[in-house]
Amino acid sequence: MKISVEDVSSVKKTLHIEIPEEDVTQALNSAYGELKRTARIKGFRPGKAPRSVLERMYKKNVNADVAAQLIQDSFVEAVKDNDLKLVGKPEINPPVLEDRKPFKFDASIEVSPELDPIEFKGLALEKTIYKASDEELDLQLKMLQKNMARNEPLEEDRPVAKDDIVLIDYEVFENDLPLKDMQKTTNFSMKVGEGRIHKDFDAEIIGMNAKEEKEISVSFADDYFNPRLAGRNVTFKVLLNEIRKESLPELDDAFAKTLGPYENMDELKDKIRQSIQEGYDKRAEQEMNEQVFTALLEKAEFDVPDSLIQNELNSIINEAEQSFSNNNMKMEDAGLSREKMEEKYRDVAIKQVRRQLILSKIIDQEELTLTDEETETGLAEMAQAYQQPVDSIKEYFKTDPDRFEFLKHALLEKKAIKLIMEHGDITEKPPEKEKEDTETEKSEKADDDSSES
Repeated sequence: MKISVEDVSSVKKTLHIEIPEEDVTQALNSAYGELKRTARIKGFRPGKAPRSVLERMYKKNVNADVAAQLIQDSFVEAVKDNDLKLVGKPEINPPVLEDRKPFKFDASIEVSPELDPIEFKGLALEKTIYKASDEELDLQLKMLQKNMARNEPLEEDRPVAKDDIVLIDYEVFENDLPLKDMQKTTNFSMKVGEGRIHKDFDAEIIGMNAKEEKEISVSFADDYFNPRLAGRNVTFKVLLNEIRKESLPELDDAFAKTLGPYENMDELKDKIRQSIQEGYDKRAEQEMNEQVFTALLEKAEFDVPDSLIQNELNSIINEAEQSFSNNNMKMEDAGLSREKMEEKYRDVAIKQVRRQLILSKIIDQEELTLTDEETETGLAEMAQAYQQPVDSIKEYFKTDPDRFEFLKHALLEKKAIKLIMEHGDITEKPPEKEKEDTETEKSEKADDDSSES
């Protein structure tokens, strides 16, 4: 068999394969021999039909089957003999197989890029030392207090004021007709002033009395989060059923005990502070990861196979589709499509693939392996993340060995990143005030965005 490899690029190759005539003849003879043994042809006893009859009746199918088998066998041999690290599926347009002639075909393939040894030791890295503040602790406590609030009926007879809780029925109309894809809503609970529907809607609710009816006109922006209302001018026919007030619990030891195994507020505060600090520690680690990959990507220039990019894009889009599905929506409801998503996230996918290839190179280069203890720890962490028993996680991977290999490679990648950090030149620094986005700032921004919606 003749095999030549044409370099289209560092990651794209074309295999030119020629199978000699004698091998083609042998494969055809074998196929017709098997067919002769099994075919049932009228006028001939089993196994006695002549080759000419079999060719007349089955030649097209036999030649196609033989060609497919020759392609499969010779392609595998060509990849193995040339030590090609194949990625993705080959592109092959098989020609028609002809008797008494060599069988030639081309296969377009992509291979994993060959990376030069990566020098990762001594990278200059900055680690921001974040500390959980008293202000953030207080904010978390207030959020917990708000989540535990009770809505109680008003004791006095008065109209709606800002921060009241109201129960309303409403129906949406456009041009005096009910909006087809918006059903009538009953006993909808909302806090006035949060702008859950729209800030103009809340403004019109203020001043209403219990059992009062009112028509409220609202113009929604084109980018409104609910696509069924985006860009529309509608009228809400509203019935105010009840006005309630929010009653916040006292922040005391009794409050702490309702939230878990805490004896007093000090224990609860310690747990909250620990949680905030863990979030900051992860943030600092992620920032250092970004610095690592920015530096390594600058050092390692290489082509990326399109098939790996497409696989990563598919993963990103499938995850987005699942997220929409979990909220009973489709991407199309938000004006998105697979084509738009591919265009938007292509650069992200390329970056992700380059990261994966660099880590794989370092894993091979440093001959990293997992101990049984490291694998067990990885399984335990996954069990904790999914809130499942470790044995259930192990049983799941027993039924899907490919996923288990994927998990082990992910653990090796973490080990490679840890190795890079250990050999990095790390300088600690305090957070930059103007860039530090505290939980308080996030909350205030969210409140502003909510009231403007």
